[in-house]
Amino acid sequence: MSRAVDGTKRKNRRVKILKLAKGFRGRRHSNYKAAKDAVVKALSHAYVDRRDRKGQFRRLWIARINAAVRDEGLSYSRFIDGCTKAGIVLNRKALSNMAIEDPAAFKAVVEAAKNALKA
Repeated sequence: MSRAVDGTKRKNRRVKILKLAKGFRGRRHSNYKAAKDAVVKALSHAYVDRRDRKGQFRRLWIARINAAVRDEGLSYSRFIDGCTKAGIVLNRKALSNMAIEDPAAFKAVVEAAKNALKA
C-alpha cells in the first residue's frame, strides 16, 4: 500500500497541532515537528498549573485572613484554632471574603474564636 503524503487525515492532524501552537515564538508555531513538542509540553504545564492555582488561591486567602486577624491581636494559627474550638465551619475563602467585604461580621467571628480560646 502506498504512503499518503498529502492526504486529508495527515493534513488535518498537522493543522490541529499547528492551531494549538498559534502564538508560540519562532518556528514552534509554523514547523510541525517543533510545534508538536511545544504543544505537548504546553498542555502538560496547563494541566499541572490548573492544580497549582488552587494552592495559590489558598495561600492568598490565608495571607488576607492573617492580615485581618493581626489587627484584632491574634495570629492566624491561633485564630483557626479558636474557630475550630468554637465550632465555626467557614472555609478560608469565605473568611477572606468576609474580612474584605464585611469587617463587622468578621470581627464577630474573631471575638467568637477568642472566647473559645479562653474557655
